[in-house]
Parts: sequence; structure tokens; C-alpha cells
Amino acid sequence: MSGDRVPALARPLRPPSPGRAAVLLGLLVLGAVVGVAGALVQPAWFPGGLLLALAGEAGLVLGAARVTRSRSGGVAVAAGWMITVILLTASRPEGDFLFAAGSGSYLFLLGGMAVAVICATIGPGKQPDGDPARLRK
Repeated sequence: MSGDRVPALARPLRPPSPGRAAVLLGLLVLGAVVGVAGALVQPAWFPGGLLLALAGEAGLVLGAARVTRSRSGGVAVAAGWMITVILLTASRPEGDFLFAAGSGSYLFLLGGMAVAVICATIGPGKQPDGDPARLRK
């Protein structure tokens, strides 16, 4: 290691630029919208609706990671999806609820969280010097 290069973990954290913060906030909202849409679609055409909802979530998380060229885009979408779906599971004082106590709802909730975590972590990463992650020869 040369003397002028500082390891990535030793560098101080700096906030994202205003443009990047706006993009990540937009992706968070988009993840919430996909969570609501998936919650409405998955019970309608079981099991096709469930597969469609999970595929839509996976595509959005992977696409966001690719567009932002980092895992932060995928994490923003996954966070928006998870927060929204967890809030939708809460019952209201009137007794209304969106998710029934069936296997499809549990598969959507737990499978969606697994898909979000898997897709957010396999997004494109960067090496400390800024090059795309790859194996070196």
C-alpha cells in the first residue's frame, strides 16, 4: 500500500450530494409504491400474483442498484418496500386489514424481504479505488 492512499474504512464519511440524495429519496418512494402494488396484486391471482409482485420488486431493486452504480440504490428501494409492507400489516382500530392470515401473505412478506436483501447485496459494488468490483489476476 502506498503512502498517499488511505484505506476505505479509514476515510471519514461524507454526506451524499444533493442530487444523489434526491435520487435515493425518489427510489425510496418508488419502493413504497411497488410494495403497495404488490400487496394488492399478490392475493388477486395466487400464485401468479405473488410471483409477479416478487419479480417486480426484484427487478426494481436490481435496476436501482444498476442505475445508481452502487448498492445504495437497491438498499433505498428495499427500505421503502419493507417499511411500507410492514406498515400495511398493522390492523386498524376499525378491524380493517390488508393482509389475510394465509400462506400467500406470509410468502409475500417473508419472501419479499429475502428477495430485497439478496438483490440489494448482489448489486454492483466498488473497490476502494473506485473501480468496479472484480477479481484480480
